[in-house]
Amino acid sequence: MTRVAVVGVGMMGRNHVRVYSEMPGVELVAIVDQNQALAGPLSTLYHVPLYSDFREMVEKEKPDAVSVAVPTEFHYEVTRGLLEMGCNVLVEKPIAATLEQAWELLNLANRRNCVLTVGHIERFNPAIVELKRRLDSGELGRVFQVHARRVGPFPTRIQDVGVIKDLAIHDLDIMHYVTGSHVDRVYAEAKSTLHQLCEDMFVGTLHFMDNTIGLLEINWLTPTKIRELYVTGERGMFRVNYITQDLCFFENADVDASEWTSLSLIRGVSEGAIIQYAIKKKEPLRTELETFIGHLQGKANHLVSGLDAIRALQVAMALVESASVCRTIEVNSHERYRVPSIVPRQPGLSGGLEVLSETPTFQTGD
Repeated sequence: MTRVAVVGVGMMGRNHVRVYSEMPGVELVAIVDQNQALAGPLSTLYHVPLYSDFREMVEKEKPDAVSVAVPTEFHYEVTRGLLEMGCNVLVEKPIAATLEQAWELLNLANRRNCVLTVGHIERFNPAIVELKRRLDSGELGRVFQVHARRVGPFPTRIQDVGVIKDLAIHDLDIMHYVTGSHVDRVYAEAKSTLHQLCEDMFVGTLHFMDNTIGLLEINWLTPTKIRELYVTGERGMFRVNYITQDLCFFENADVDASEWTSLSLIRGVSEGAIIQYAIKKKEPLRTELETFIGHLQGKANHLVSGLDAIRALQVAMALVESASVCRTIEVNSHERYRVPSIVPRQPGLSGGLEVLSETPTFQTGD
């Protein structure tokens, strides 16, 4: 039986509590939140003790794993404290508020031999799982462009970050995941309309090292929720609807299904068949938490690594800067965003990577 706890029981944390309470082989032993009025009824509902201090909870309950679902500004403090006490941690995205904090957490997890994974939940959406399988098998051929549209109403509960770190970071991770390539430069335009401190409307372009182009349209100003991803390549286009977990393929009729040739390229593109795949629906959070706990129980599950989360944050912060200075940012050549040298270490812990250098120095403004 794996003993688990949840720190932070706002909207996302409450869902962690619900899923853990329903999982076989898992015992929910505690919840932690300083808002007793919010957390008290949850403690009663699930018959688990409520703590206001996560350190006291760890000392008394000795959990094997902890989900961290506090606001982004507290990710570093709470995750660091849990890792120092020897806990395996799943922290909600983004991994931390700054790259410096993120690298410190990854280094600490490696030193403590703890698992550190990050809640990039869209990796576990069944439509994305199927898209990744089909892309890896070569069904689309070479990928030309990935386009994400993630818009919806303004969430008044989010005050510490804007749409880039809160919403776009989902798509930055997925774009890296499905293309297998890294972003080397970005350009963004953003504005704040309703949010008091951060951007609530954003469009951006990404250039990947393999020459794939990425497009992002993200806002909190649209009175309906839309979550879509388009991947365009040689043989057509895939469309993912994250909400309905649907995957469609729009065929390029002028390309032979088995081979992409120079002659096909010259002929161009035309509309072909439209295929909607049958996908078994499942709650992504449940799959994510099952993967986390399964990994701790010895199953060879693929976790979202700390390094993957850092790469998504790296690009998100470059986009924030691009929007503020109105120019293109070269991601990997910029000292502020450069990823330190890494070497493989024993697989399965905090992404299977170990940082060779000391935590890098970052400029003011991160």
